[in-house]
Amino acid sequence: MPTLVPLANVDPDMGEQLLDRAFGPDRHARTAYRMREGTEWLPALSFAALDDDDYLTGTIQLWPIALTDPECRAHPMLMVGPVAVLPERQHEGYGKALMLASLGALDDTTALPQVLIGDAEYYGRFFGFSAEHTGDYYCPGPFDRDRLLLRCANPAVLPPTGMLGPWVK
Repeated sequence: MPTLVPLANVDPDMGEQLLDRAFGPDRHARTAYRMREGTEWLPALSFAALDDDDYLTGTIQLWPIALTDPECRAHPMLMVGPVAVLPERQHEGYGKALMLASLGALDDTTALPQVLIGDAEYYGRFFGFSAEHTGDYYCPGPFDRDRLLLRCANPAVLPPTGMLGPWVK
């Protein structure tokens, strides 16, 4: 079982090295980075996983983003990810523990809708994410529509179409 600590307690360089190992050094060119550009991850919802030897093994970050509708109104959301686990430690439960910690830190009665780019079968089965309501959402770069997933108690509160991007007050 991993030990989870606030991501803010981890040396930022170590976190960046882990992200490079998990996603490659070209990860900054991905659409997910454009969606949260200019924002900061949310410390209260972002965690690190340490193995039995206190070695950094995984991280998760949540970010403030928005779905901007055709009338230019921003609907605040949370972007989940990256969820990063060292390649040699994947399939050991670190990612699932990180997801449960971040989602568990949300207040279900007031939680903003959450969006992520990931495997629909995995994130749907374990965490309730779905591509059912994201068919007319757009991103600032290339993306696979089947991997753009939403978790929301009441999707009717969101516009059916819009552009995902950074939420800056």
